[in-house]
Amino acid sequence: MNQKVRVGIIGCGKIALNHAKALLANDNVELLGCADVDGTRAAEFAARFGIPHAYDNAAELMRSGIDTVTVCTPHPTHEATVVEAARHGLNVLCEKPISISLAEADRMIDAAESVGVTFGVLFQRRFWEASRRAHQAVRNGRIGTPVFASVALRLGRDAAYFNSDPWRGTWDAEGGGVLINQAIHYIDLMQWCVGSPVVRISGSIATLKHGDHIEVEDTAVATLEFANGALGVIQAGTTFAPGLGTQVLVTGDNGATVAITEFPEGEPAFNDIWTVAGEESYRSVHSTEIDSDPPLATIHEGLTPYHARQIDDFIDAVVHGREPLVTGREARKALEIVLAIYESARTGRPVPLAAPEPASGPFAEVRAVAQPTTGARAAETSHR
Repeated sequence: MNQKVRVGIIGCGKIALNHAKALLANDNVELLGCADVDGTRAAEFAARFGIPHAYDNAAELMRSGIDTVTVCTPHPTHEATVVEAARHGLNVLCEKPISISLAEADRMIDAAESVGVTFGVLFQRRFWEASRRAHQAVRNGRIGTPVFASVALRLGRDAAYFNSDPWRGTWDAEGGGVLINQAIHYIDLMQWCVGSPVVRISGSIATLKHGDHIEVEDTAVATLEFANGALGVIQAGTTFAPGLGTQVLVTGDNGATVAITEFPEGEPAFNDIWTVAGEESYRSVHSTEIDSDPPLATIHEGLTPYHARQIDDFIDAVVHGREPLVTGREARKALEIVLAIYESARTGRPVPLAAPEPASGPFAEVRAVAQPTTGARAAETSHR
């Protein structure tokens, strides 16, 4: 191409480091600016990465002549930022979760689609080799029809983690706890691999360990029913010391199972269970010296190559006018599941999700019937 994609980063916190590194390494990108509500932080970020311009508000960055932004701000600010970017005709790649309500997510998707800009959401764990291998095995029919799926997330977080940013651990400023912050990555992987919409969810949440630091859940369990008849379970907690990693597992009606395991957190996942006919293999991890969780910076560093792969995919989508692997509509699916668990926990009843339209096939987009209510939105605060 003759002209590079001109990119700006909104939000100059921890996760933005991965964005800057990936964008600077992409030959099709010119990283021209960054913005943060903390102007000093934006200036320091720009100096660190050699970014020409730094701003203390996103609107000024959007008017600076760029054509694409990546959004690295707290969850409740995503809607306003993405919608404003779309109004400026900018392509947008937003950190997960897409938002903290389905109404907000739909407004973001509609804003992007109405002006024809590219809109993607970061779920970098889809770019693990293990994830793509499992996804392809299911799509190619090598396990038959999926009949069972699970997410097991057993992570550790401490007071320092929750106190590191004022928006962590609150309903208004984060939208939830372990489900919307950590488990949503693996819920996305599960529904992506199964490939059939979730139509009914029952769930419970609790705060069992971190009640002195947070008001949201640190423990959650749920059961799911998929449109194709498969059943699923989710168990998630940040109550483990040390963290024991995560696993996404899918079993088909021919008896074969594929699994994606991340252990320790932040390391590339591997297929520890793989019973596809003729390829049976099991891999286990043994360690007698795991007595602490990796620091958050280490986790982010471990994911840097996969951030880069997703950002490269998004930039390629912009250049060639195609959809990125994770569109706004794709990212909405995991949010819908999380919010249905919250609603079920609030009401004590199963939550039905709208069935796919008959003409749309087994991998249809679905929308939740019930949307949980949330409190007043927090003002834009310090970024990720």
